[in-house]
Amino acid sequence: MQVRHRMIRILLSLLLAALLAGGGAAGVAEDAKPVDFAASVALDMSSETVKAEARVHTYVDGDTTHFTVSDSAFPYGILKARYIGINTPESTGKVEPWGKQASRFTREKLEGAAGIIVESDTGEWNTDSTGSRQLVWVWYTPDGTHWRNLNIELLQEGLAIANSSAQNRYGDTCMAAIAQARSAGLRVYSAERDPEFYYGDAVEVTLRELRLNAGFYEGVKVAFEGVVTVNHSNSVYVEALDGETGLHFGLPVYYGYNLSGGGMEILRAGNLVRIVGTFQYYEAGGAWQVAGITYRMMKPDDPGNIRLISSGHGIPWTETDAAVLMEGTVALEPGEEDEGYEEYGEFDRAFLSQATTVAVSPLTVQGGYTSIPGTATLWCLSGRTEVQLHLDGALNENGVPYTVDELRGKTVSVRGVVGKYNGDYQIDVFTPDGLKVLQ
Repeated sequence: MQVRHRMIRILLSLLLAALLAGGGAAGVAEDAKPVDFAASVALDMSSETVKAEARVHTYVDGDTTHFTVSDSAFPYGILKARYIGINTPESTGKVEPWGKQASRFTREKLEGAAGIIVESDTGEWNTDSTGSRQLVWVWYTPDGTHWRNLNIELLQEGLAIANSSAQNRYGDTCMAAIAQARSAGLRVYSAERDPEFYYGDAVEVTLRELRLNAGFYEGVKVAFEGVVTVNHSNSVYVEALDGETGLHFGLPVYYGYNLSGGGMEILRAGNLVRIVGTFQYYEAGGAWQVAGITYRMMKPDDPGNIRLISSGHGIPWTETDAAVLMEGTVALEPGEEDEGYEEYGEFDRAFLSQATTVAVSPLTVQGGYTSIPGTATLWCLSGRTEVQLHLDGALNENGVPYTVDELRGKTVSVRGVVGKYNGDYQIDVFTPDGLKVLQ
């Protein structure tokens, strides 16, 4: 009986939304003002649900955000939130129409918020199917007084589709918001193309071109060649030597969880490969990357496939002086092929080296910290030059991750990938033999 009554309520809410959005049939004016469903639900701080005040730690995409909370249930105070009841188009691992707009909408609302509260759907925190993210309602207040439900707002804006939307505490409102967005033909329910999504064929470019003119290619499907150097965290790093400048240029390529075994064979370190995917800025990682790559084994000639060109190439591990890497600059003049793009000039050497492999020695470890078990961040000196290392995979002679205490005061050599964290360049050491203690 309860199920029957619930279905009746849902049907009534759908009918109401359709009438409000579509007008005419029941005497509702065709130009009736849309319902603001995000404000029609109330944040009840006295309810049985679990709640926590939050601030953004990392923006990921439209329906995923990492928050800093004071709840002791979360290690290091980080709650990885997956928004309940919605599914926004992808904008990270792969790129879909309207994904970029959904991601930007979420960020703009939270950046401008005077306060944020995350709420569970039940009396406890609930994890999603991955087991690593919490399913939550995200509330924000623009003015410190009135609270809005961001999950529902994404639905009513046509920036998300249903994801078990009816089966939660605000289900009726979710379904009504979806019906209104569908009736109005908003974004994901529109017959129009997303003006920010690239629908064309892949553009053939070089890694140098992508790195030096990143903004020009944002959201574009590109194709380029390079050598796979390092595989880490569902991504590989690909780099290529530019004959004109003598510099290596590189990019991370995110392959996610769905690439076939044949595709992974292509992405082995030392392989020269052709990559085809969407060029984008990965907010959570603070770096440009290529995502949305595919390998269709039954269609080897598909131009959208990643492809093996040749194997047996060495990893560059470019030997670099720490001062040159962290403090040096390089002057680049535009060539004929660069005409029409931004003018070149002085670039930080670390910027040009980002996502490429380097070897630096010697470095003296001054100190550091551990934020996630098995990893370490080290502060080092080479002469007067400060160099930060991030270890995630480097093992000592006993086959276990290094700790800050065992490395403090030691002189070391490293082989890693130039990365960036919180605005500062660092060397990411991802391989077991990437750090050696010299003395």
